Amino acid sequence: MPQNKAPLATPDLQPPISVELLVLPGCSLLTASSAVEPLRAANRQAGRMVFNWRFVSVDGTNPVTSSGIAWPVSAKQDASSRCDVLAIIAGFGAAEMTDRRLIAHIYRAARHASLVIGIESGAWLLARSGLLDEHRAATHWEDFEDFATAFPNVDLRPDRYVIDGRYITTSGASPTFDMMVELVRRVLGHPAALDVATSFVHDDLRAAGDAQVNATLGDARHDPRLVRAIRIMETHIDAPVSIAAIARRVSMSVRGLEQLFARQLGQTPGAYFLSLRLAAARRLVNDTRLSMTDIASRTGFSSQSSFSRAFSRQSGRSPSVSRKRSSSA
Repeated sequence: MPQNKAPLATPDLQPPISVELLVLPGCSLLTASSAVEPLRAANRQAGRMVFNWRFVSVDGTNPVTSSGIAWPVSAKQDASSRCDVLAIIAGFGAAEMTDRRLIAHIYRAARHASLVIGIESGAWLLARSGLLDEHRAATHWEDFEDFATAFPNVDLRPDRYVIDGRYITTSGASPTFDMMVELVRRVLGHPAALDVATSFVHDDLRAAGDAQVNATLGDARHDPRLVRAIRIMETHIDAPVSIAAIARRVSMSVRGLEQLFARQLGQTPGAYFLSLRLAAARRLVNDTRLSMTDIASRTGFSSQSSFSRAFSRQSGRSPSVSRKRSSSA
């Protein structure tokens, strides 16, 4: 896979910077807001139009977000028009967006932009168009294994966001906010970026390469050994490694790792790892039509029966009952 490539060429982006935000159905309101609010705040702090943005859709209609609320757009996107920054905002269902006309549209639009950003699941569409081949990229941790399998020519990283040449990919709403603040920093400087962050009372900007740690970690992220251990777990959902192996990889004894988990998470490493696997299984049960056998395999269970027992113990209902309730909700 390729090594680190040239950094983001922000000197080529001269204000006013035109930004097209292509919104696709299924994205979240929070992610779409995180993509634009730092730009609005940057304009306010600068007292002039540094970023000139507009929301567009492929067909000109207002796409429905994951919460069922339609996101207003200004126009149908013209894929042949030039812009400085193209941001593709996608969420649920992006993996199934395989229509050739849509992929061709995104490919053409990306070729006419100086900087291309795949936000949250937007990386799926960029990868499907071939634009991320031999590039580093990020995607949401829920999609990590499926994305890596679907696009073996993409150097997928479990990072919050990745900058590789003219392509940027983010893994979710919070990383998108941090990435946009970083873009502001590269255009306007550190003081302006700090003003933008503090205007949202956002005092914990994270670096691109930080792990996509679950919010349940709380202050645990300050211990890098715990972060590394959880990253190993998150990337081995389908083929779990032993706690002893994880301990060795983070240079700790098993007892030391158990004490660290107990102190900062209140549970054992094994219990936390199982909760990650069952959370992934629950999403597959409720959000896909995969068979229970396939779900058991994808989440590291030796059989459908062992998966069903573990699922039922945690949730109080069988996987099939959970799927039926989700479908009727």
